[in-house]
This record gives sequence, structure tokens and C-alpha cells, in this order.
Amino acid sequence: MATTSNSPWRGWRDIIFIAGAFFFVAVFVVFVLLLIIADAFYIDKNAVLTVLNSNFIRHALWMSIWTSFATTFIALLFAVPIGYSLSRYRFPGRILVDTVVDLPIVFPPLVAGLTLLVFFAQTSLGRWIQDDLGLEFVFQRKGIILCQFLVSASFAIRSAKTAFDDVDRRFENVALTLGCTRWASFRRVSLPLALNGIIAGCILTWARAFGLFGPLLIFVGSFRGRTEVLSTTIFLEQSVGNIEVALAVAMLMILVAVIALTTIHLVGGKTQVHPSGW
Repeated sequence: MATTSNSPWRGWRDIIFIAGAFFFVAVFVVFVLLLIIADAFYIDKNAVLTVLNSNFIRHALWMSIWTSFATTFIALLFAVPIGYSLSRYRFPGRILVDTVVDLPIVFPPLVAGLTLLVFFAQTSLGRWIQDDLGLEFVFQRKGIILCQFLVSASFAIRSAKTAFDDVDRRFENVALTLGCTRWASFRRVSLPLALNGIIAGCILTWARAFGLFGPLLIFVGSFRGRTEVLSTTIFLEQSVGNIEVALAVAMLMILVAVIALTTIHLVGGKTQVHPSGW
């Protein structure tokens, strides 16, 4: 006899399926938390005091925070128009543009720092930008943002494109038939409906920029009080044997990241997106 839709066996299968899904959730979350807890118990009071009292580490913290948020803002300025263009228009070379957008995601991060260093230090165009225009990036604070942007902007662009892909074009067409211009349709319909996806891209971009290490070490170095960020501080402390201090800085990075990501998630979750003003 065939089982009915309300059979006890179906109920048990649903319970097993949900339990299986949450098993993987629990394993992943517990694994990450155990790693963080292990680090927290390894550090001692002296390491914590060193981190709290060090002017250099406070400066590195400030550098990490403001450069990563500046990078995210700049990436957003590029991500929205590029993502919208890739989502809505077909043009010659579109496949090439798609490939170039994704390229920084897949190549090793060290390549970004090395490529920037060669461009600005060895090519005539790069030297012209630095020497004649006065825009110095190599071993400078501006270089931190440029390096972070190159490595992380692709996450914002790809997320924006995916968000605009999910917006039904019929909404835009209705707005156009009601007298909206293309710009008004974008501003009042497409952008609000894609906002949550764009916010998700900003989260990924900020997280990538905040934790960036390898490219920065190559392109801007780690000069204390000038170009040092928290990720390079961890490397410097570990390289001289200060494992406890390095882990204390790592815990500081985790704390800042948790606060920032939780805030962004809360703001994004409260964002109400409705097409308005048609």
C-alpha cells in the first residue's frame, strides 16, 4: 500500500533531513569556535597588555579599519554601474569583461601585490603617475587602499550583477511605460530591489580588504606608524617569536570583524526594499 502524504514515515524523513542539515551547521560552527577558543586560551595577560598599550598596534588597527571601509566605498562606486551593465546589456567584449572582473578572485593574492609593484616601479606609465602626477602608491598609505581594491572589488561587482539579475525586468518596463526615464527606473526600481544583494557584496568586500596580507607586504611593506595594518602586525610579531602577541592581535581582528559584520548584517536585514515612486 502506498504511503499517504500524512504518514508517520514521511514525518520521520522530514525530521531526519532537517537534523542532517543542522548536523553540518553544528560541525562547522563548533569547529570555528573551537579554533577561536584555543587561540584565546593560548594568549596570556602580558600579550593582551602589550596589544592594548602599544601605540603601533593601535595605529595598525586604525589603518586596517579606515582603509578597508574606504576600499569598500570605492568598490561600491564601481560595483553598481558595472554590475548593472553586465546584467542588463549585451555588448561586444562582454565575455572578456566578465573574465577580467572575476580574475582577481582566482589568482593568488601575492600576484596582485607583485603586479602593482612592477607596474608602478618598472613601467613608464606607472612612473609617470607617481613622478609627474604626484600620486605615489608604492610604500604609501594610498597603496593600501589600491591594493585592497584590486583584490576585493570583484566580490562587490559580482554580487551586484547577481542582485540585478534577480530583479525582474518587467518591473523596469512597467516603470518606463509609466513615464520614468531609464535613470529613474534604475534609481526607483532596480536599485532598491537589488539592495540586499549589493549589501552582501559589500560585506564580502570589506572582509576581504580587512584581512588582506600578502599583497600589502609586497606593495606597501609594513612600516610601523605608516603602512602597518593588523594583518602585517601578526606576521611581524610571529616572525620574531612573539606568538602570544601575534595571537592577541589576531583575536583583536576577530573581535573587530565580528562587530562590523554583525552590524552590517543587522542593517542589511532591516533594509526594506520596495519599488517606489513609479
